[in-house]
Amino acid sequence: MTQSAMAKKAQSDPIALFVSDLHLQESHPHTTQAFFDFLKTHAMYARQLYLLGDLFEYWAGDDDLVTPYNKKIAEAIRHVSDAGIEVFWIAGNRDFLVGKDFARSAGMTLLPDPYVAQIAGQQIVLAHGDAQCTDDVSYMAFRNQVRHPEWQEKFLSQSLSERKAIIAGMRAESRSSQRTKSMEIMDVNQAAISSLFSTTGTSLMIHGHTHRPARHEYHDKNNVRVRYVLPDWECDTAPVRGGWIEIGSDGCIKRFDINGIELQ
Repeated sequence: MTQSAMAKKAQSDPIALFVSDLHLQESHPHTTQAFFDFLKTHAMYARQLYLLGDLFEYWAGDDDLVTPYNKKIAEAIRHVSDAGIEVFWIAGNRDFLVGKDFARSAGMTLLPDPYVAQIAGQQIVLAHGDAQCTDDVSYMAFRNQVRHPEWQEKFLSQSLSERKAIIAGMRAESRSSQRTKSMEIMDVNQAAISSLFSTTGTSLMIHGHTHRPARHEYHDKNNVRVRYVLPDWECDTAPVRGGWIEIGSDGCIKRFDINGIELQ
C-alpha cells in the first residue's frame, strides 16, 4: 500500500462505496478506465462495494461473458472481491439480465430491488431507482413486461446475436421516446419515494437511474428522511462526469465527484 493510500484509508476508513449508471461499453474506453481506477484506488480500501444498476450499457445474458470486454469487467470486479471486499449488485434497467453466472464470475452477491442494508449502524434502503419513476407510464409497462420470468426465459432462449439485435432496436426506440418526455416524467415520483420509505421503515435511501445526482431532505413532523441520488458516469465526452457515495465507519455519508473530490 502506498503512503497516499494509507493516508486515505486512515482519514476516511470507508465502510461502503456506492456507484451506478456507468453504462460501460467497449466504445467508451475512458469511462471504462475510470471504473478500473476507481476499483483500484478506492474500492480496494473499503469493506463493501455496492453496484446499484446499469453498470453496463446493456446485458444480453450471462453467456455474453465470452466477449473479452465483458470478461475483463468481471475479472476487475473479481479482483476486488478476492481481496476480501464484499461486492453487491442490484440490477438496473439496462442490465437486469445479469444472473448467477456473471455473479459467480465477478465474485459478487445479487440483491433484490429494493434492499435494506445495515451499514455503520444505519438502515439504508438501496434501489436502482427506475421502479420509482411511476409517472412514466409507458416505461413502467415495459419494465413489467421485461422483468417477467416468462418473457426473460423466452428472450434468453434466442441466440446471442438475435438478442443483441433486439436490444439495439429497444435502445433506439428508447432514445426516440425520451425526446418527447419531460425530465419530470422521467424522474422519480415523490409518492413512490414516500411509499418506499414507509414500507421499509427507513430514513435513508440511495439510488441511481435518473442521472440527477443530489441530496434530498424531507421533513415530516419529527421525522427527517434523506435521499441520495448517484451520478451517471461519462468520461468519453464533455463534460466529464461521474462519482460515488461513501459511508464511513462513523456513519457519515459523503459524495465524491469523478476525480475523488468531496462534494459539499
